[in-house]
Amino acid sequence: MTGPRTAIVTGAASPRGIGRATALLLASQGWNIGLLDINPCDDLASEIVAAHTVKAFAATADISDETAVRTAIDDLESALPPLAALANIAGVSSPVPYLELTSDEWHRVINTNLNGVHYVTRRVAESLVRHNYGRIVSVSSTSAQLGGGTYSKTPYSVAKAGVIGLTRALARELGPYGITVNAVAPGPIDTDIMGGPLTPTRRAALVDNLLTTRLGQPNDIAHAIAFLLSDHSTYITGHTLNADGGLYMH
Repeated sequence: MTGPRTAIVTGAASPRGIGRATALLLASQGWNIGLLDINPCDDLASEIVAAHTVKAFAATADISDETAVRTAIDDLESALPPLAALANIAGVSSPVPYLELTSDEWHRVINTNLNGVHYVTRRVAESLVRHNYGRIVSVSSTSAQLGGGTYSKTPYSVAKAGVIGLTRALARELGPYGITVNAVAPGPIDTDIMGGPLTPTRRAALVDNLLTTRLGQPNDIAHAIAFLLSDHSTYITGHTLNADGGLYMH
């Protein structure tokens, strides 16, 4: 695909989040940015436009609401150059033990972390297939592979495992349209989804399980996502890239 291209980034509102870091990194690489979050991202859109020679536009929607998602992406598509990529980053955590889990909490996590990824991806894919080009990257988690172990528990792990399954299935279905579909599985990253700022004791406990001897930062994941959205990854699809400091090696 030639000419100006747009990447949609979900979940970019958190000041310390992977979504914000990814949006800023992609903008620095020349992508036009569509921001989609349940919280307003207009300030970030303005920051991107001021700092980089790209366009940016923000839309507000709860990704667990399919109708709202479709309306928001319609708005982004109308305001920006053609869609070429999607970074599914929006998500919610859940530290509730399984035997204390309510049905409402189960559905809250699954609806956002799995159904929401499906709703956004389905709408964006409809546009990508028209161009015969596209890059889709969704954020899973090492929790999907380890059954938890960082902060969130069962419903989070189940949803993030579903993201890996969705990634593989879509890689097969969308490949004939020139679209690659991959996932990134972060380990413990120093963001608010870990339950807020980490105490020294908790930080030390998390780092103790890592081979890198340091906790991950949002930019670590942003660079992994940016690589999989770039033209340097054209022969990679259906893959889950672990960016976890070696956590899954244990």
